[in-house]
Amino acid sequence: MLETDRMPESEPVVERAAVRPGAEWSDATLTAAERETLAGHRGGVVWFTGLSGSGKTTVAQQLDRRLHAAGKRSFLLDGDVMRDGITKGLGFGREDREENLRRFTEVAHLFAEAGVIALVSAIAPYEDARERARQRIGAARFVLVHVATPLAVCESRDPKGLYKAARSGKIPDFTGISSPYEDPPVADLRLRPEDGDPLAQAEAVWRVLERRGFLSV
Repeated sequence: MLETDRMPESEPVVERAAVRPGAEWSDATLTAAERETLAGHRGGVVWFTGLSGSGKTTVAQQLDRRLHAAGKRSFLLDGDVMRDGITKGLGFGREDREENLRRFTEVAHLFAEAGVIALVSAIAPYEDARERARQRIGAARFVLVHVATPLAVCESRDPKGLYKAARSGKIPDFTGISSPYEDPPVADLRLRPEDGDPLAQAEAVWRVLERRGFLSV
């Protein structure tokens, strides 16, 4: 059964996010609202969280295609791709994981400001880091999707052999085995294997975006 925990956000207010002390947006910079008007839809972030092998990226890919086919601007930020560039060199201890998610958040935030729907596929194991992402991006622009595939199912899939390596001690700090994953206490949507194939699950996310007003301005 599809599960939605979070109450719908109130009427979204699109405004320029606060910047860090010492930094200012130029008055000549286009606003997010202007960019969204050109795109024909709101910018935002759909954050897929879940264990390795849960199906996060597969569902995000299906949603990306669905949005593209409907003429919506979207971009998928995948954990493996990010670690090959923007977050390259970071490890998997807590401090590095949090820096990894901070960089994810900042990139996704820029996409949202540009009027793009950013699809983030990242394990994001810690609730406090996910909450910081929501606060930075803004609740009205943020959708958290928990791909709640049980550990046993993820481990049985193990497409990259990572769980096997973690069980043998070859990979330290592996989420779900030797490092914790904190289930989100509240999510905009929870997806479980019984909710259908990735295409059906992507449609469920689409409906959340539609209900939240992301697909128009």
